[in-house]
Amino acid sequence: MKLIGRLIVILVVLAAISFFAAPGVAFFGLRSAADSNDAAGLARLVDYAAVRQSLRPQLDGNPAALAPAPTFMEDPIGAVRRQIEQAAAPQAPDVEAYLSPAALAALTRGEGRYASQRASGLQPSADAATTGGPMPRPVYWGMNRARMSVADEGGSETIFTFERKGPFEWKLVHIGLPEGVAPVPAAEGAPVVGQSGRKAG
Repeated sequence: MKLIGRLIVILVVLAAISFFAAPGVAFFGLRSAADSNDAAGLARLVDYAAVRQSLRPQLDGNPAALAPAPTFMEDPIGAVRRQIEQAAAPQAPDVEAYLSPAALAALTRGEGRYASQRASGLQPSADAATTGGPMPRPVYWGMNRARMSVADEGGSETIFTFERKGPFEWKLVHIGLPEGVAPVPAAEGAPVVGQSGRKAG
């Protein structure tokens, strides 16, 4: 009976550890699945609809773009200026640029807004692949939600929010990018510009 009692206690302790460690396991599972281009593994770990919704407002670095454009009849000079500004403005990366396996892997290594330039298939550096990348720092740990932060060398943080979907199942539902404006997408085959994750602008 004593042996059975001890086994029960051990099982309860292991279940409790697994219950609270599950978000961390999900983060490293996300990094591993992204590194190995495992689409099925990423589908189990990422709520793509929620993550898309979290990224869209962060990619617009120009609040004026949300304002309605003046009509030519109301303000001809302003209307022409708006057209010129929109044509000259660099295009921010599309949300999907952050959701490719290569970009997700870069995000878990703290590359922040520069991760969008990994969408073309550029893989993390050999250094990053060897070391596995920086360790995440817990920002918030609750029963149904957990947040982890990964910082680059300059201290810019990318925040990952995981939500409980079952007793031991967690999914990524939000990515918080560092402040700034997303860099202009690199031409295909061009090297990634700038330091990983450093704030742009």
